[in-house]
Amino acid sequence: MVALERVTKTYPKGNLRITALAPLDVTVRPGEFVALQGPSGSGKTTCLLIAGGLLRPDSGKASVDGRDLYAMSRNQLASFRSGNIGFVFQQYHLIPYLTVLENILAPEAAQGEAKDPGRGRALAEQFGLEHRLDHTPGELSAGEKQRTALARALLFNPKVLLADEITGNLDHENAQIVLGFLREYVGSGGAVLLVTHDREVASQAGRVQYLACCTETEAAR
Repeated sequence: MVALERVTKTYPKGNLRITALAPLDVTVRPGEFVALQGPSGSGKTTCLLIAGGLLRPDSGKASVDGRDLYAMSRNQLASFRSGNIGFVFQQYHLIPYLTVLENILAPEAAQGEAKDPGRGRALAEQFGLEHRLDHTPGELSAGEKQRTALARALLFNPKVLLADEITGNLDHENAQIVLGFLREYVGSGGAVLLVTHDREVASQAGRVQYLACCTETEAAR
C-alpha cells in the first residue's frame, strides 16, 4: 500500500548540507500498522510527508497503492491524495470557528463537493462525539479534538492513514482510545504509518522501524 524506496531529503545550511532523511526503505501493507521511531531530527516527520505526497524527495520513489506519487501532476496528486490518504497530526489542525460536524465534513467543502451530514454524523457517533456535534474546538477536551481530527481524516475512507505524534497531547486513557480506533481501521484493511516518540505507543504497532539521526556534510562547491 505504501512503498518508499531509497528516499532521501537534504536541506542547505550555509556551506553545509543537512541530511534530513538518509536513504530509507519503508513498506506498509494493507491491514498493517507500522510505527516509526528515532531521535529528534532523524527524519520521521519528513518520511511521513514524503509518504503523503506533501514533500518531494531528493531521490528515491514514493508510491501509494502502486501509484508513483511524484510522477503525477500537482492536480492529479491532490485528487489522489484526498481520496486515498488521511492525515492526523499532534496539533489537530481543526478550524476553530467550525463545529465538530463541520470540521469532520471540511474535506468535502475543500473539494467543492456537497456535504453529506449523514456520513459526518456516523463518524461522529463512531468516535463517541455525537453529543458534541454543535461544539467548536475550544469547547472540546484534547481527546475529543484528536477524535474529531481522526474522524475527519477518515471521511473519504482512505486506504492509508498517516499519523504524526497523535497521542503526544493525550493522557494515557485517551491515547488508548485513539490507538484502539487505529487498530479498528487496520483490522478493516487500512494501512497505518505512525510517528511516535512513545515506546509504549510504538509497541502496539505490528512492526516498528527505527531511524538514525541526521548528519551534516560540506556542500559541494
